[in-house]
Amino acid sequence: MPGLLTSAPPFPSDVPVAPLRVIDYAMLKDGDQGEIHKLFLAATELGFWYLKNHGTEEEARGLFDVFSDTLDLPLSEKMVYEQGDSGNSFGYKAKGKIVTDMNGTLDCSEFFNVAQDDALSWPAVIHRTYPEPITKGMRTVVTPFVRKSRDINFTLLSIFEDKLGLARGDLVRLHSPDETCGGEARCVKTPPNAQQAGIGAHSDFGTLSIVHNRLGGLQVMPPGTTEWLYIKPLPRHIVCNVGDALAIFSGGILRSSVHRVMPPPGDQARFARFSVAFFTRPGDHVPLRHLADKSRIIASSVARAPEGQYEPGTTASEWTSRRIRTLRLKSRAGWLASQGTEHCAVNA
Repeated sequence: MPGLLTSAPPFPSDVPVAPLRVIDYAMLKDGDQGEIHKLFLAATELGFWYLKNHGTEEEARGLFDVFSDTLDLPLSEKMVYEQGDSGNSFGYKAKGKIVTDMNGTLDCSEFFNVAQDDALSWPAVIHRTYPEPITKGMRTVVTPFVRKSRDINFTLLSIFEDKLGLARGDLVRLHSPDETCGGEARCVKTPPNAQQAGIGAHSDFGTLSIVHNRLGGLQVMPPGTTEWLYIKPLPRHIVCNVGDALAIFSGGILRSSVHRVMPPPGDQARFARFSVAFFTRPGDHVPLRHLADKSRIIASSVARAPEGQYEPGTTASEWTSRRIRTLRLKSRAGWLASQGTEHCAVNA
């Protein structure tokens, strides 16, 4: 599977790399306070970190295969499942359908999103149907990946509840399985020798994100800078990051940083780049609003912020839908609004 190539050229040593902390998931599960402190530092400093001993490598490997077969289908078959311009996230996104910078440059990636709700309710359909490679692998591959990934993110949320001075369950309840949500699994493919961004500068829509990849290309912009740093792929490690929803719930204590997907650096650019991701997002009707009424720590952070900064006045589903609509080619004028809570006016 191309996304798991072990024979590809090594990641180059002469490109700027982000100094992500490495967090041991097994130690987090065991309640190791030193590791929990490292996680909280990572989430408050850059909002990105590596996670090892996560236990999802086998599921991710299977999902790379399922999605590779899906993206190899003829374009006419894939377009049956196209997202469209209404703000729907689930389904297929073809190349050149979203804007990546203020100049209107189009993306060079294609991706397919499978709704968390559809994976967990299978064979019942909640949001939409999917092509045969996905339906054939739903029970054995997609659903196990979604369950394990969701469990990881719920474990992290439980830790953040304690560190933020929230009661147990205050964050997890905002992601109730009894309500539909925008959570999804995704595979992104960018072609070899690409010349433009696969995905432009943005911060993630939701709560927490998980990414599996073997080639470089993911970049993050550290807060307060305009410098892009590569996130170097590490074998058997996943990359995790905070999204806008969690930044809002925490009153800005947890950081949702701007990032993008560029062509792989150096000789790795000769290969197609695949990545598999999982996005945890709040329940559709959850109001996006800080939790200052539940935590003195969050209340103190909100009090120092400009009025209304962590009260966008929208539900989670409205927020996600607006962000997706403004990314699409039809809404080029709204590109800056698509970038999220901490966007900079940069030409990605």
